[in-house]
Amino acid sequence: MNTAIEAAAARLRDVVRTATAGLVGRESLAELMVLAAVAQEHLLIVGPPGTAKSAVVRRVAQALGGRYFEYLLGRFTEPSELFGPVDLRKLREGSVETDVTGMLPEAEVAFLDEVFLGSTAILNTLLSVLNERRFRRGHTVLDCPLRICVGAANALPDDESLAAFADRFLLHAFVDPVPDHALEALLAGGWQSERATPAHCADIADLDLLCASVAAVDMSDARGELAGLVRRLRAAGLTLSDRRIVKAQRLVAAAAVLAGRTRATSADLWPLFYAMPTREAQTSAQDALRDAFALAANPSLRSAVEHAALQPLSRSARLAEAARACLDAQPSERAAVEAVLREIDANFSATTLPPELDALRARLVDIAAVA
Repeated sequence: MNTAIEAAAARLRDVVRTATAGLVGRESLAELMVLAAVAQEHLLIVGPPGTAKSAVVRRVAQALGGRYFEYLLGRFTEPSELFGPVDLRKLREGSVETDVTGMLPEAEVAFLDEVFLGSTAILNTLLSVLNERRFRRGHTVLDCPLRICVGAANALPDDESLAAFADRFLLHAFVDPVPDHALEALLAGGWQSERATPAHCADIADLDLLCASVAAVDMSDARGELAGLVRRLRAAGLTLSDRRIVKAQRLVAAAAVLAGRTRATSADLWPLFYAMPTREAQTSAQDALRDAFALAANPSLRSAVEHAALQPLSRSARLAEAARACLDAQPSERAAVEAVLREIDANFSATTLPPELDALRARLVDIAAVA
């Protein structure tokens, strides 16, 4: 373990979890934003309206710190609304330059809602910003400090040109409404979040340290295993572009860094699941790689690991952490305790419940009985 990296990852994890308190069922989405920011890749969120996509992005962006830019795109959105207007003073001097003050080219974290509604002119400029971190328009050529761009949409596009643009977002997350067993927690969390005070921001230096550490991760052990997983996906009829395969290494390295390590292992291969571009491909990848993800783990990204791996090990670790948080709270909140109990019972039977989680459940039952 690298102590400095581990400490920075822990601080980032804590501020993000505080920021997203009350957003039930969206922990994995928040963690994927952290993974993408550390890998300096981009995240696409796909899901129906009203599933807290925007709320998660805004809170995590605030927690990450840095300059933030957000915009809701529409059919008639002009490029100047994202990139800035033409500088009239320079235009009078005969030079076509863009005033980017406070606009997307200056942002470190960006959120583009309904991203596929952008015009061809907008999407072409975005390609350069996303891929190369370069903004080009007229005589203006700028290096962009962008760490992560999050795009959101209600569905993946059918149009081939838009699908090619979607491919520039390495991580794809698909969200659904909160399940039945978590409805009480959803109501309590929503009531609480309306009264919550703004969360503290992380020190951007922590994110800088983690980003810089990604390039130094030793991939020698994980690279061969990653290639083996890609071969298994191909054998199952699932394909990834060469670009996505190569870039997936950054996700694996970022996962290792967020686990406090400088060497990637088989426990860090699970982000390959999120590199699959469609919901159907992700489901098929889970079946094809289930045994390979059996040892997937990450102390900073437990919910994201659980969703990718669908393994009892990752699920029980997250629920045990949630149970301990309820027990440590003074006083323990009845609604929170009951929510954790419902989720434990929804995921484990009496015969499959791990011993540690069984003991924590018993303590929660005692609290719920007297609360």
